[in-house]
Amino acid sequence: MSHAKPQAEPRSAYKAFRPITTRWMDNDAYGHVNNVVYYSWFDTAVNAHLIEQGVLDIHHGETIGLVIETQCNYFAPLAFPQTVEAGIRVAKLGSSSVRYEVGLFAQGEALTAAKGHFIHVYVDRATRRPVSLPPTLKTVLEQLQ
Repeated sequence: MSHAKPQAEPRSAYKAFRPITTRWMDNDAYGHVNNVVYYSWFDTAVNAHLIEQGVLDIHHGETIGLVIETQCNYFAPLAFPQTVEAGIRVAKLGSSSVRYEVGLFAQGEALTAAKGHFIHVYVDRATRRPVSLPPTLKTVLEQLQ
């Protein structure tokens, strides 16, 4: 089974964008943002978009998304002080799951410095059992496809 080498992508590959300010603590001993921070940015970009669209209530919502898979490819370093622009899209929409893809761009750059994905399975907050995507959430997610 051959796998194509991951490639950086242009801004046109993403549907919505969010600026994220790097912090002093994001840099590691090598002078660039540590890999674990990228996953935090993925969460920030997607969840902030869903909250702003009114389809995610992190405190009282009956449906919550649990991450079951995540992955990231790195193409160019990012470092403090720099603004990162996170592009998001939905690559796959299931009945209770969503594959989000996120591209991280250095401010003003044409290609991703990193890109990755995570899969949320939406579950009932109390039972933690999968549930169908709420219609309002599904509508917002379809706009990101």
